[in-house]
Amino acid sequence: MSKYIEIARKLRATQTSAEELLWFCLRGRRLGGLKFRRQHPIAGHIADFCCAECKLTIELDGKQHDHQLEYDMARRAAIESYGYFELRFTNDEVKERLDWVVDQILRAVATAKNKDGN
Repeated sequence: MSKYIEIARKLRATQTSAEELLWFCLRGRRLGGLKFRRQHPIAGHIADFCCAECKLTIELDGKQHDHQLEYDMARRAAIESYGYFELRFTNDEVKERLDWVVDQILRAVATAKNKDGN
């Protein structure tokens, strides 16, 4: 088993409250009929959420991300080199403005579908 798959499984078992809240909106094709995966390995990293169909990843940032901007930028570049687009939200945005977060995800999905001509 890949080390990334093992790490992803551990992360799924210990998700944050913000991840749990957003996952409730994304799981089971609840958002526009799209299949989202959580803690999905891509490009040597693990995306919090991924929709392979739309080539979209979603990252939720806690306070630790304030101190790792360079790492986050390199990580984004690696994931986007595989053709994915990355959305980032803070945990607080998910907890306090969930409707807005979901709207931003739907906008990104619409943009991706228009870009691909779907």
